Amino acid sequence: MVTHTAIQSQSAPSSRNALLEKALASLGDIIVDKEEQLRLALCCVLAGGHLLIEDVPGVGKTTMAHALAHVFGLSYQRIQFTSDILPADVLGVSIFRRETSQFEFHRGPIFSQLVLADEINRATPKAQSALLEAMEERQVTADGSTYALPAPFFVIATSNPTHQIGTFELPESQLDRFLMRIQLGFPGAKAERILLANRERRELLEEIEPVMTIDALVNLQSQVPAVFLSEALLDYVQAIIAFSRESGSFTTGLSPRAGIALVRAAQASAILAGHQGVHPEDVQFVLPSIVAHRLTPSSADTPDDIGAYILHSVSVP
Repeated sequence: MVTHTAIQSQSAPSSRNALLEKALASLGDIIVDKEEQLRLALCCVLAGGHLLIEDVPGVGKTTMAHALAHVFGLSYQRIQFTSDILPADVLGVSIFRRETSQFEFHRGPIFSQLVLADEINRATPKAQSALLEAMEERQVTADGSTYALPAPFFVIATSNPTHQIGTFELPESQLDRFLMRIQLGFPGAKAERILLANRERRELLEEIEPVMTIDALVNLQSQVPAVFLSEALLDYVQAIIAFSRESGSFTTGLSPRAGIALVRAAQASAILAGHQGVHPEDVQFVLPSIVAHRLTPSSADTPDDIGAYILHSVSVP
């Protein structure tokens, strides 16, 4: 049963954040006809998580990452992952200085506010693991010293389908570091006509102006954990988690960290949608991108669309 406070918060008029709407519009000028994916990416940024984009080459994964950096005015580095890349190529390396008789740490491309790990699954597991500490702890340890990463810190990784030659599957521990996984897919006919008839998207990127300061973004991120959660909404989230563990449909259910990720993403969705508190619709919007890379079907009977399957199976309290 929804509490009186929850009813008040859910019936309050929506008040969308003007800066976020402007950011969404700017991104939509570059990434055409992908509003749902762009909204999910913005939710990921607001929640302070990392984003995995899995799709075939050429659909705009790299362009989307670059556009997000432009819109939020973030420092940006792109790391091209290949089979011969080393952890030092990502994190940095210590070089001995003869003048001082000391080692000096030269920071790698990971020291940026938005890092694009392009084609991450073309790197070996050793190179992939170089990102683990950075993504989880927002720091890098090298030669016994710890170096803080800039704030905000956001990793977007792109991944090619695993059936393509020269790819290595990401282990579960790595996948769990990504708050969301999304796919862009091919554009519709109308959107593709726009792409064919106009300038290159990357040319348009240079014309994008930041829509907010970094301080404004950090302030929005700090508001996410404070978005109201009703008891009924938490019951709904716990029912989803319990179903993933007890239904027998998956080899392993959602972890507590995954549950927290679902709540944070739903709170971010509420801010983006202008809701005064988290609605069930916010949970339903972000859930497929939260659970699909964390759950493995236990049998062929489990539908491929894991998010839709869970939402159909678990009713709203």
